Amino acid sequence: MLQIAFSPVYRLRLPEGHRFPMLKYELIHEQLLYEGTCTDDNFFAPMPVDDHWVLGVHTADYVRALKTLTVAPAMVRRIGFPLTHELIKREWIITQGTIDCTHIAFRDGVAMNVAGGTHHAFPDRGEGFCLLNDVGVAAHYLLETNLARKILVIDLDVHQGNGTAVMFQQEPRVFTFSMHGKDNYPLKKERSDLDVELSTGIADGAYLNRLYDLLPDLIRREKPDFLFYISGVDILASDRLGKLGVSREGCKARDTFVFEQAIHFGLPIAVSMGGGYSPRLTDIVEAHCNTFRIAADLFF
Repeated sequence: MLQIAFSPVYRLRLPEGHRFPMLKYELIHEQLLYEGTCTDDNFFAPMPVDDHWVLGVHTADYVRALKTLTVAPAMVRRIGFPLTHELIKREWIITQGTIDCTHIAFRDGVAMNVAGGTHHAFPDRGEGFCLLNDVGVAAHYLLETNLARKILVIDLDVHQGNGTAVMFQQEPRVFTFSMHGKDNYPLKKERSDLDVELSTGIADGAYLNRLYDLLPDLIRREKPDFLFYISGVDILASDRLGKLGVSREGCKARDTFVFEQAIHFGLPIAVSMGGGYSPRLTDIVEAHCNTFRIAADLFF
């Protein structure tokens, strides 16, 4: 049975003007229950992550500033949310959710976090709606506990995983692969182990062919024993921040291919949702829900 990290704190209410990015999390949960893809038994509520694991990839000064709400105003503006104790608790819980997903993925092949994919969180700062780097913390956890020898991060959000790239530039046991829009945020790209820049407006065929050509060979060459997948749906043509031209069916084909590769190579995969900013919430939620539907169909 597909196991999915989801906590009531994912539904955090923010002041007017900051709510839209958060609404999708509760709607994904509600839609999966409503349509019968999931029942309450599919969902589990994580606890907050221990600071020990957070401090493995984030600096002590940054973690202290988050927990005491003393982050500099300029960084708060880059993050994009007003910081509250409730928001900080939410980040710690989401991060533990991704760690929990790694254990479940070893057992079941796959596990998913309704939130996460916070790849713009650097070791010493946050930006772009990201405070803690959940995949970064979870990857460090796997290495330090000797649960994984080599990790591949498959980041298919439309924005480069700049924080994750910097976090692991000196760690050969984590290979960072980011396929993202060339003309998109962040303006200054960092150096991942493999960056694939996509032209504005790229549509399904060209997008999928790039992925089909790259991913199997990458897995064969790097020989990971664990996969993290950031499955942002901001690649959609409807996305107001994405600048690509991928359809909902193309996004679904992308997810299917990534899961098929995990199954083909016998690799556990933990999935975090990443971004989605289409003007209509139904477009965002439906595309995200497809990721859960595909995982349920292919693995169970």
